Amino acid sequence: MASAFTRIRLQPANTARIPFWGQLFIGSLWIIYTIFLIWSDSGLNDYHFLHYVFLVFSFVYVGYVLVHNAPIFGTQSYLEFTPGYIVHKNGLFRPKQVFPVEDIALLEFVPQQLRVNLKNGEIYALSLREVKGTRRKRILREQVRTFASKNNIALHDAQPPA
Repeated sequence: MASAFTRIRLQPANTARIPFWGQLFIGSLWIIYTIFLIWSDSGLNDYHFLHYVFLVFSFVYVGYVLVHNAPIFGTQSYLEFTPGYIVHKNGLFRPKQVFPVEDIALLEFVPQQLRVNLKNGEIYALSLREVKGTRRKRILREQVRTFASKNNIALHDAQPPA
């Protein structure tokens, strides 16, 4: 199966206090203000180089916001089903969580979560709030059911299909 059919793209969890467009607006304001300072000061000040330093940091900030929130370098948050693993990646700067088939005892659908119960007693709750759209949620349910049936893993569905 191709990766496009086994990977469910997740939206980043909106945990930032300022929304994406607000962060871009703030960064753009910093860049415009700094360029205006560079243009208007023209070396009259001894600390004129600090304008360039602040301009570089402003560009770095805008770049960070874009990379963290927009899929510039491909899908950064996803849930992938491979023949031997479930892979959960929760963002660009976070490590992958890999769940091998032989370690999974039970998969559970509970409201807004997919719980992966491991044989050693650990439980991982994967948030399904990041799966946007009814089509993607339906595809996710089908992939979990297929994965569980192919690998003889118990599946408990505590909620009706969306």
